[in-house]
Amino acid sequence: MAFNDTLFQLGMDLTRSSTAQEEDHRVPAPVVAHDDRKDYFIERDGMRYAGTHLLVDLFGGRRFDDIEHIASTLKRCADAAGATLLHTHLHHFSPQGGVAGVAVLAESHISIHSWPEADYAALDVFMCGNAQPEKCIEILREAFSVREVVVKTHHRGTELEDRKWQAVRPKLAPVQMKSARRSKRAA
Repeated sequence: MAFNDTLFQLGMDLTRSSTAQEEDHRVPAPVVAHDDRKDYFIERDGMRYAGTHLLVDLFGGRRFDDIEHIASTLKRCADAAGATLLHTHLHHFSPQGGVAGVAVLAESHISIHSWPEADYAALDVFMCGNAQPEKCIEILREAFSVREVVVKTHHRGTELEDRKWQAVRPKLAPVQMKSARRSKRAA
């Protein structure tokens, strides 16, 4: 009986009615684009894309098992890039094992997976809008005292069809649209 009472308190007892078990029949509010979105598409240097994705390999580094150090480093990366940190979730595999996790940004994310036994970590740094993901590289190099950093850059969404690009273009931040107009006038 104690088991059933515990389940009931959690809203999981199917033999009794509970307000915790009632379904929510409300219609969800429509998703509305907010003026303060920070993950807008980019038009820069004659290219149109969703964001810059850096694949970062760190070789010969230290502290790849220090979860607090990793968390503070990801925060420093977000700050330096001009990104907005929303949430960090990191998982430590064992006391001396690797760490996997993500820093969720308003502009996208920074993810990490580390192998301290090999002095290696792999990171994805993907940012949209005005964020500058390349500013993370020196912070990562210094924070983990790495011997070598290899970075591969990819601009996501460059294949977006013109018709769809035109649909999202009005959602660009006003600053981006003005600079795009200026560059067209200058050309």
